[in-house]
Amino acid sequence: MEFQEVVRRRRMVRRYDPDRPVPDEVLKACLDNAVRAPSAGFSQGWDFLVLRTEDERGRFWAATTEAGAEADPWLSGIQAAPVLILCLSDKDAYLDRYAQPDKGWTDRSESHWPVPYWDIDTGMAALLILLTAVDAGLGSLFFGVPAERHAAVHDALGIPAGRSVVGVVSLGYAVPGPKSPSLRRHRRTGAEVTHWGRFGQQ
Repeated sequence: MEFQEVVRRRRMVRRYDPDRPVPDEVLKACLDNAVRAPSAGFSQGWDFLVLRTEDERGRFWAATTEAGAEADPWLSGIQAAPVLILCLSDKDAYLDRYAQPDKGWTDRSESHWPVPYWDIDTGMAALLILLTAVDAGLGSLFFGVPAERHAAVHDALGIPAGRSVVGVVSLGYAVPGPKSPSLRRHRRTGAEVTHWGRFGQQ
């Protein structure tokens, strides 16, 4: 598929066929492409926790949802995804990297970082997973974990305290379903969001 077609076809898919597994070669391509994302100082402060079995995914969903609560259509659709990839960032990898002699800082202070590049870079890696899925004919979704559920997810899946769950990518073959109401919103064009030379000049 041509790159422009991949970009145009990228959608957040919320309904999956639970009986069609993700081919191993596609999953491998997604993860191989993820590590091609840029990272500040080539810190590569990311990890990807892949959940493929019913038991693995069940532990994630148990940690992120209310026990005994009935799943709404949105959640039911995502829970059918045969693969979940938790995208984890490692802040310490960046603080350590930029305390090395070639970077010029002599400490690991977070004050050097006006924005958390460990999370930004992990998000860019997640986007490469999403695009690779489209190129392979699969559907995918990037979604977050509620703030109050992060500790439970760490405990349920053995995630080290130094890793942050930036988001989760669900993968699988899409099935038709209702479109998100959010799609009624106008997609801002390149011209609308681009400023030339000074903010406000379009």
